[in-house]
Amino acid sequence: MVKLRLRENEHISEAVKRFRKLVEHAGIKKEMRRREYYEKPSEIRRRARRRAERRSRIQRIIAGT
Repeated sequence: MVKLRLRENEHISEAVKRFRKLVEHAGIKKEMRRREYYEKPSEIRRRARRRAERRSRIQRIIAGT
């Protein structure tokens, strides 16, 4: 949960900017996008497997040079 307290003599626009940065840092936007649509468990596993394959491919390229 993100909490924001207004500072003394702080403009609303500055507070909103700070709030957006806190939300982004906490990963709330990313989580909202992920939960926006239902994803089947098989799709989650497939995405995770592809991500792992991509990571291992990059590691092989780095180690080979």
